[in-house]
Amino acid sequence: MTIRLRLLLLALLLGLCGPWARAGDAPLPVVASFSILGDLVQQVGGDRVQVSLLVGPDSDAHAVQPTPSMARRVAGAVVLFSNGLGFEGWMDRFLRAAAFRGNHVVVSAGLTPRAAAGDHGHGHAHDVDPHAWQDVRHAIHYVARIADGLCAADAAHCAGHRARAEAATKRLQALHARIVAAWAAVPLDRRVVITTHEAFGYYGAAYGVRFLSAQGISSATEPTPRAVAALVRQVKTSGTRALFLERAGDPRLIERIARETGAVIGGTLYADALSAPGGPAASYEAMMDHNTQALLRAVEAR
Repeated sequence: MTIRLRLLLLALLLGLCGPWARAGDAPLPVVASFSILGDLVQQVGGDRVQVSLLVGPDSDAHAVQPTPSMARRVAGAVVLFSNGLGFEGWMDRFLRAAAFRGNHVVVSAGLTPRAAAGDHGHGHAHDVDPHAWQDVRHAIHYVARIADGLCAADAAHCAGHRARAEAATKRLQALHARIVAAWAAVPLDRRVVITTHEAFGYYGAAYGVRFLSAQGISSATEPTPRAVAALVRQVKTSGTRALFLERAGDPRLIERIARETGAVIGGTLYADALSAPGGPAASYEAMMDHNTQALLRAVEAR
């Protein structure tokens, strides 16, 4: 039996009761595609939602093989939140296989995305960069879309969703201002960073940091030898010493660049997933603060 057929049978069986069947005033069952988005959904929904993740902390949502357990989570959900912009390239096929009957909210809808660099040798071209949450102002947009989705599904508690969204927006506005202020004292020519893949384009555009990578938008991309060699030359000639691993990525590329250039790896950044609870990036705000402080330490040490 194929995975698609197993998912479909599970979804049909679990869907017999309908995703809207809730006992009394129980929390609304919702699903978020990955951990960063799940944190924002929890902030807006509060105790009125029960959030399940399709892809959890410290895990890469770029390339996922759907499982029956994922189908079970979706089959019982009233709302599913995804990032869009091609980040979850597997999502549409999965939802068809799982016979999802709830409301699908794409939180990036309405944003103007950054253009991607194009085809990176993994069989398809990305038209846009999907990592919009790396600009905190876009996370504010996500919060508004989440509130709209929850209010549509849970009108009786809409006022609470709106109030929590407003509070989250104020926290995010303060976070954005904090990051802008942190970078203000660093000269532009020192704001150059090497990372594993192109996940920080929105951060760079928002906060004036130049990110270099031999790898493409997707962490599943295999960089070409030519791209790696070009990046090694650039590191040697520019004197850049801010090299970073990404928590959910393959460390071998950045370790090779460090060996060939003599540069020191400055730490770990969180790009596509939060850390596990208790880690340094267990929430969206903590992730953005952690990344910013790690980057600042590296560029200021040059």
